[in-house]
Amino acid sequence: MMKLGKMIILNVIILLVLVGGGFGAYAYYNNAVNYLSTDNAQISGQQVSIVAPATGKLTDWNGKEGSSYSKDQQIGTVLAAGTGTGAAAAPTNIPVTMPSNGTVVQSNAVKNSFVAAGTPLATVYDLSNLWVTANIDETKIDDIATNQDVDIYVDAFPNTTLKGKIETIGLATAGTFSLLPTSNTSGNYTKVTQVIPVKISIDDAKGLNLVPGMNVTVRIHK
Repeated sequence: MMKLGKMIILNVIILLVLVGGGFGAYAYYNNAVNYLSTDNAQISGQQVSIVAPATGKLTDWNGKEGSSYSKDQQIGTVLAAGTGTGAAAAPTNIPVTMPSNGTVVQSNAVKNSFVAAGTPLATVYDLSNLWVTANIDETKIDDIATNQDVDIYVDAFPNTTLKGKIETIGLATAGTFSLLPTSNTSGNYTKVTQVIPVKISIDDAKGLNLVPGMNVTVRIHK
């Protein structure tokens, strides 16, 4: 009787393992056939640099980190030496203005310091217009097309799934723009799979505090 009971329990365990394995295999197959996933992705946006418009003294600076400003709004002043003779040689106040709507995410400016023309003063992003940049292996890029639906999982907010669509597919690999491109000095060539950047829109941020650079995992519907 005890042997029969053990046999029944063993059969039940084997059945559960087979059923569980079947569900796991189906889930793996379904994901591989219908989706393309990668965690080589991050939140991106249009980065804009604010630079000193002239050489002189930064007499005023209001570009605070975290503050938002509108296009052409003045956020600083540079007192620059005039050119020419007479009245034209008098120092001139040159305004530092916002090139576009955005939020200051980094400020390097120091009030009353001397700056040269072109010196970076601050970095700005339009945080209301962010997207995802996903790097897709070149061997899988043939499965990608514009307007495909995408599930977006931001590492910082694991309990919320965002939705988006593929907007554009890069026309060159990410390595093409590297500051230190790989070179073959030994004469032995080793092929390395390249990645192609894909821009993905975010349909609704759902109130999440998204910032550029956040890590993301995407699941693209084939």
